[in-house]
This record gives sequence, C-alpha cells and structure tokens, in this order.
Amino acid sequence: MMQTIFAALPPVWVDRLSVYLQLMRADKPIGTLLLLWPTWWALWIAADGLPPWPIVAAFTVGTFLMRSAGCVINDFADRHFDGAVTRTNQRPFAAGRVKEKEALWLTALLCLLAALCLLPLNRLTWLMSLPALFLALTYPFTKRFFPLPQFYLGLAFSFGIPMAFAAVQNQVPWQAWVLYAANAAWTLAYDTVYAMSDKEDDLKIGIRTSAITFGRHDVAATMLCHGLFVLLMAGVGVWMEALWPYWLALLYVLWHQWGQYREMRRGDRWQHFRTFLSNNRIGWVVFVGILAHYSA
Repeated sequence: MMQTIFAALPPVWVDRLSVYLQLMRADKPIGTLLLLWPTWWALWIAADGLPPWPIVAAFTVGTFLMRSAGCVINDFADRHFDGAVTRTNQRPFAAGRVKEKEALWLTALLCLLAALCLLPLNRLTWLMSLPALFLALTYPFTKRFFPLPQFYLGLAFSFGIPMAFAAVQNQVPWQAWVLYAANAAWTLAYDTVYAMSDKEDDLKIGIRTSAITFGRHDVAATMLCHGLFVLLMAGVGVWMEALWPYWLALLYVLWHQWGQYREMRRGDRWQHFRTFLSNNRIGWVVFVGILAHYSA
C-alpha cells in the first residue's frame, strides 16, 4: 500500500517524505514499542482491567507521534555529531539530505498532531502533557552536559504512565509514581546498553552518556537498574494483588535479564545493540502478565 501511495506522488515529494519518515524512525518501531508497553501497563492497571478504547487509541497514536517528534529533534540536536558515529552516519542530517528548518517544522507538526489526540481526554491529562512535552524535547540536548542523559530519557519515556492514570482515573495516585520509577529504572538500564554500543565513538566526539559515566562498571550499573525495575514492579504487583500470571511474567524478566548480563559481558558493540533490542520482550511479557491477571 505504501508503495502505491509513493507511486502516485511526484518524485520530489517521494524524496522528502522518505527523508521525513527516516527522521521519524518510522522503519524502526523499537522506540515506539518501548514507549508503548509501559503506557499500556498503566492504562490496564489504572482501569483495573480493560480501559475505554478511545483512551487506548488516543495514547497509542499519541505515543507514536511523540516518539517520532523526539527522534526528529534528537537528530536536529545531534546534526553535527552523527556523521562521526558508525551507527548513525547515514541519517538524513549526516548525509546532508535535510535542512534544519524542515526538521523543526516537522517536529512542530508531529507535536500538534499529538496534541489533537488529547482532545477527547480530561483536563488533568492535558496538564500532564506539558512536562511530558518539555522532557521529550529537551532530552537530546542533555547529552552535552548531563552525565546521565539516559536517566533523563527514563523520566521522559515514563511520562505516559501518570498521564494514563490521569486519563482513566482523573487523578495520579502514588502507586502510579512507583510504576513511573520502575520504568525509569528500566529505561536507564536498556538505554545504557544502547549507549555501550556507541561508547567508542561518543568518547571521541565528547558526548555524555551513562555508559561513559559508569565506565568499567557499566554492566554492573545496568544490572542494578534492572534489579530495581523488578523490585518496584513486584511492589506494583503486591498493590494490585496480582495473580500468578503476573508473577510468572516477572520470573521470565529475571531470566531474560540474566541472559542479557551474559551477553553484555562479551563486550561486542553489535551484541550490545542486539541486547538493547531484546528489551522489547520484557515489555510485552509484562503486558501479557497484566492482561492475564485481569482476565483470570
């Protein structure tokens, strides 16, 4: 279908659209999924079961749009650095295929479309979207001065959780912040692994990352964050009086984290990237555990 649409457009439009989709990482859904799983966790827990489908749809589409906006502004912020990094030297800015104004206008459009997703939601959710937007758009610039930008990313990536509670319950109970903290720890863990794959290049160009800050303790720090994630998720399970499927899911998470530890010890940059990608399994397994809990 996408090829049919492209064939109907003038060649210059096809070129610009392909560049914009690349900026948005539309061909790499892993970022959207890692944002979406915890948002769905929160929606189902907040609703104590199946949440209203209009809310699910609004958050699902909004998550894709905001992740896309975050990717565009990230490439804008890194436009002078991506060319020096092996994994990113073919991105649009590094390849000279996009102008700064185009990226900024695309970011604004995506944020506007995401804002439209908020229209059917309540006032509290609208208010919660403001710090979420601030965190999402400022994260890429923290790599210039903050020693743990991956922690800042965790705060940004987790804001769908309190927003989900706000949308469903019109309040944000303290348990929502426990889930928020759990996801922030998980994000710090998997994005540190992601940063480990670029560690050599980042050291050369002067970018700050948690992998560089943790130094030779990067694997241990990652596992500590993974452990904190499981501990906090266990607390969430106790609060929601979770049934056995949820606990089985957490046992799988522990087993998977052990496998990640064994892979990370190899120290290969491409293995680190594959390990990062495997965190998608943790997200969907926890979601299945939550679904099964409420279906039992």
